[in-house]
Amino acid sequence: MTGRIAAIAIVVCAAVAGIAMYYLQVYGYYTTLEPQIGYQVAAPGGGTARLDIADFEGIDSDSSPLRYRACFDVIGTLPDMVDYAEPTPLTGPSWFSCFDSETIGSDLEAGQARAVLVDGDFRYGFDHVMALYPDGRAYVWPQVNTCGEAHFDGRPLPQGCPPPSER
Repeated sequence: MTGRIAAIAIVVCAAVAGIAMYYLQVYGYYTTLEPQIGYQVAAPGGGTARLDIADFEGIDSDSSPLRYRACFDVIGTLPDMVDYAEPTPLTGPSWFSCFDSETIGSDLEAGQARAVLVDGDFRYGFDHVMALYPDGRAYVWPQVNTCGEAHFDGRPLPQGCPPPSER
């Protein structure tokens, strides 16, 4: 009888721990961002440019630099922006329904959207990238850059990468 009680206790504890881990990974660490009316993007020459935006939805987390996602509409004229060479939208949580990484990725490959740099090295090795559609829709996600890939893999940094301690 005691063995059965111990087995049941282990199974119940494992189930509770599994549910807690799932909840924390999918929901718990995210915070919903406040609506914004402007967004800064990288401009040619190293400066920044402001986009006027509407209908902002965003999420972020302090637990990882890869959890930021934003969806919004750009209004007004577009400033000069820096194109991003190899955009790869990262999958977000399923409950953040405005961000569909598969569709965004397909549209970028087909040339139906343009990828631009929002903020290079916002945290060492990570860039914020935006997919910008002709109708004004925009989606932002974080992406590991070439310096970050080399650093995190333990390889020598490519030419032009700052040392990791600088940022």
